[in-house]
Amino acid sequence: MKEECLICKAPLEYLQADTLMECAICHRVEDSKTRCVNGHYVCNECHTKGIDAIFSVCMNTHETNPVHIMESLMRMDFCHMHGPEHHIMVGAALLTACKNAGGNIDLNKALPEMYSRGKAVPGGTCGFWGACGAGISAGMYISIVTGATPLSANEWSLSNKMTSRALGKISDFGGPRCCKRDSYLSILEAAAFTKEHLGIEMEVSDIICSRSALNNQCIKDACPFYPKIR
Repeated sequence: MKEECLICKAPLEYLQADTLMECAICHRVEDSKTRCVNGHYVCNECHTKGIDAIFSVCMNTHETNPVHIMESLMRMDFCHMHGPEHHIMVGAALLTACKNAGGNIDLNKALPEMYSRGKAVPGGTCGFWGACGAGISAGMYISIVTGATPLSANEWSLSNKMTSRALGKISDFGGPRCCKRDSYLSILEAAAFTKEHLGIEMEVSDIICSRSALNNQCIKDACPFYPKIR
């Protein structure tokens, strides 16, 4: 899908102030800053419809490479070029790969928790909050693995360091946003962070983007994953 509106394929526009909008799919009425140029609004709930499928994927793989798991999720029907689904998928892929690489993680509990936390981060946070949801998802992953709470000591520190590190790497490449690029960057930083701080080594691999033609705002050669002419 080269254009971005789920209803009419038109480009999206972002407003500076919340505006009351009705979802074109479920007719939920709520405040949002995002709509297409033709006025269509799709709520986060409808945008992520079908994402429950991540549970079967993550629970039935022995893959230790979070990039490969993420690619499996990105190929599923619920995943769009951009959207809040990535705020769940990054952490889910990391939890699964970490578990398969020897981490002491109960996926039956960890994945629903990641789903709940990630779903609470709406689309557009990268621009409106100054914190990309993919980077936040990596911090959530560390929080879940370490059992961090607001009253924790080292666990609290590690979770915030992970988010900071992912966001720092994302910001290095500038905007506009690309949910695929930001997800890859967050996963690679989280894999390195996990090895450094938790002693668990997940497999990682080189990433060459196969979706640049689907992204109207692709930064092309400025992206570390953009296909280079060999």
